Amino acid sequence: QGFLYAAPVREQGNIYKPNNKMMADELSEKAVHDVHTKEIDLVNRDPKHLNDDVVKIDFEDVIAEPEGTHSFDGIWKASFTTFTVTKYWFYRLLSAIFGIPMALIWGIYFAILSFLHIWAVVPCIRSYLIEIQCISRVYSICIHTFCDPLFEAIGRVFSSIRATVRKEI
Repeated sequence: QGFLYAAPVREQGNIYKPNNKMMADELSEKAVHDVHTKEIDLVNRDPKHLNDDVVKIDFEDVIAEPEGTHSFDGIWKASFTTFTVTKYWFYRLLSAIFGIPMALIWGIYFAILSFLHIWAVVPCIRSYLIEIQCISRVYSICIHTFCDPLFEAIGRVFSSIRATVRKEI
């Protein structure tokens, strides 16, 4: 309809407008499961356990009184509360101030990293592997042409040498 070329037609129909309902459902399902619109878990915020060993620090991991050297119980409780509440609220304050700018910076960084990997690194490596395969074949031909006869000749020369070892006492 007004196009200079016909859209490719397959058994299932046009690739832009599928004929069968099953293919149309598959396409709509894929659109629903978009990475950018997925739900995030507000309870388990570290599902892959990235920070289990690094920043999981409690009062007991930092401050401890050995046996025989104890402060007053009230001081110990107040210290615990002060440490815990300060860590909790200061983290919230820092994440409120710097969380979105850091997310922006890390988003840009990983976007650049992904872009370079997809559009520069992998094609360069693939190109190198293709070129090195050609060079490898030429090198192999040269080795087999020039070195194999030389080493065979040297091997035949030395193959006639017999060595015996005698132990005299």
